[in-house]
Amino acid sequence: MSSLKVVAPLLLLAMPSAFAGQAPTREEQIRDTAITVQKLSDGLNVLYGVGGNILVSTGPQGVLTVDSQFAGMVPKYKATIAELGGGAIVYTINTHGHFDHVEGNTILAPDGTRFVAHENARELMSMPRVINLVTQQASQPAYPEEARPSITYSREMRMHFNGRQIDLVHVGPAHTAGDTAVILRASGSSPTVVHLGDVFNMAGYPFIDVDSGGDLNGVINFCQTVLAQIGPDAIVIPGHGKVSGYKELAEYVAMLTALRDRIAALVASGATLEQVIASKPTAPWDDSRGNPAGFINRAYTSLNR
Repeated sequence: MSSLKVVAPLLLLAMPSAFAGQAPTREEQIRDTAITVQKLSDGLNVLYGVGGNILVSTGPQGVLTVDSQFAGMVPKYKATIAELGGGAIVYTINTHGHFDHVEGNTILAPDGTRFVAHENARELMSMPRVINLVTQQASQPAYPEEARPSITYSREMRMHFNGRQIDLVHVGPAHTAGDTAVILRASGSSPTVVHLGDVFNMAGYPFIDVDSGGDLNGVINFCQTVLAQIGPDAIVIPGHGKVSGYKELAEYVAMLTALRDRIAALVASGATLEQVIASKPTAPWDDSRGNPAGFINRAYTSLNR
């Protein structure tokens, strides 16, 4: 396994970001990016590439992944999974329906992988969509039937795989209308691990896909609900950015609650979007979170409905 790269998390965003000089295209990023690995425990690893963070469970029942990144990354992470001792991917749980988390389904489907998601995520994947990223519009085609989740649920669902109880939880509209928290309950010496998809973002401010049912209050409620179900030793995987824990998720909730209150007060006063942006409500967090323009736009839209 000498070729396996084990490194600290690499922050690779699907959302637009600023680069010095000419930004690489998505195709160039996919071509030039290797898969890197962060081990959580025996048989449990996080893979970083281009797109959403992937959680991988390997064991006697085979391989289960949470999310599937871009299609071009699939051959790379399948090779990495093989180096980790895994084979074919039996199940892929999609945390939601955005292309940077589900496009890989199209490559995995011919292998017989079964896809699991909230029923609204399947619906969002079943029709062509234009995702408003504020700085650009991203077209997402309808996914073929074989690449859509064939196993769906409404509020909660439980799986048992590789010796772990896996609870799928949907709280309500948050990042989109179809988000799933994937909670691998503690087992032996391994603590609880939760993958929150893009409801939790450690690589910047969260993106609230209002046009796909997203809601700022829903993001806060979703994270609070998950916090109540996990202990202080839990490992928390964001959709993008570094693996974190209970403390970081609680701080994220506190930040979003403060921002919600600030922006909501401005909305109630009749402030326009331009006036809200000019008031710099995110200033205390901008040094660590980056450019807030997209977040403020979507938060304002969410709170002004």
